Amino acid sequence: MAESQYEVDLGNLMAFDPHHQFVSPPSSREEVVKEAIEQGTKLVQAIADALFSLPSTEDVDGPIVKLPAPTIKLPRAKPLPKPRPPTKWELFAEKKGIQKRKKEKLVFDEQTGTWKRRHGYDRVNDDNDIPIIEAKSTDEPGTDPFAERRKEKKSKVEKQEKNRLQNLKQAAKAGALPSHVQLAATALPITGSQAMPKKVSKDELQNVAGMAAISTASGGKFDKKLPGEKPPKHEKKYRKFLPAVEGSGMGALEKQQTEKVLNQLISKNSHEILNVEKAVNMYNVKREKRQRKQGGHSSTSSKLKANKKSFKKSSKKGSSNKVVIFYVLMFAMRKAPPSLGTRSFPADSAISCVQTELAQV
Repeated sequence: MAESQYEVDLGNLMAFDPHHQFVSPPSSREEVVKEAIEQGTKLVQAIADALFSLPSTEDVDGPIVKLPAPTIKLPRAKPLPKPRPPTKWELFAEKKGIQKRKKEKLVFDEQTGTWKRRHGYDRVNDDNDIPIIEAKSTDEPGTDPFAERRKEKKSKVEKQEKNRLQNLKQAAKAGALPSHVQLAATALPITGSQAMPKKVSKDELQNVAGMAAISTASGGKFDKKLPGEKPPKHEKKYRKFLPAVEGSGMGALEKQQTEKVLNQLISKNSHEILNVEKAVNMYNVKREKRQRKQGGHSSTSSKLKANKKSFKKSSKKGSSNKVVIFYVLMFAMRKAPPSLGTRSFPADSAISCVQTELAQV
């Protein structure tokens, strides 16, 4: 077969036969493979003959040949890259007709009378080179102007970083797919963001399936389940309330809540929560008023006296203070408003009721 029947593109190192055709349809795959190997050998030989016909230069490693420009345009394997979405400032500048002009690197410094860099080391108008800052009429007395400059510079840097992150978010949204998990293994990367991994892990698939199972109106309760389907990974959480009736006496959960309030009362700083001295003084004042109404005279010996020691928790277990406070607290909780109830009785209301009951003793 003559070389004129082949079209050789040395720029792409490619050759093909445009007039090739089978004499008879191939009957098996082995026949097709045999024909492909035979034609491929002839095409490679045609490329080698064309390469050795080009002028070459000698080198240590061998002759070097300069390939001509490609004559056949091959299609791209990947789509053309999309242009970067414009930032917020670029859109504003285009709308207002602002042209970007290149600034000079050197700027004349009036303080030193020399030319300095605009940015970087030994730059012009450096804050570290200013020994004195003139005070303004609007400055507040006692403020540090150097600290204010550093604070203003820091706020500018933070604002610039915020704008940069905002531009990245807008670039990721431009031309992006809807906000769902990209499950396709051969999916192309979303515009403006990093490329997705080719394979999705098992945990990610389980999370997606669990979120999809409870995304219905009933939370997946009435959905039809497949045979052998496991319960969703994202189970619903319900708020647990105390039972309305829990045997005779106080229940275990209610007892834990009550003990928590008692521990708060008789803790190390309980004298700050329950002011015993104030409660005793209120009791004495009310008792004097009651005796005045009845026409009697109050005596100093009958008045209660508050203990000067701080009301701290006893080192012994089951101390009498805890028992007394427990019964006073339970009595105060019985006097609580009906709208609260003993099970949802807050600690602050319980403490105020204890102080009131101590004052009315």
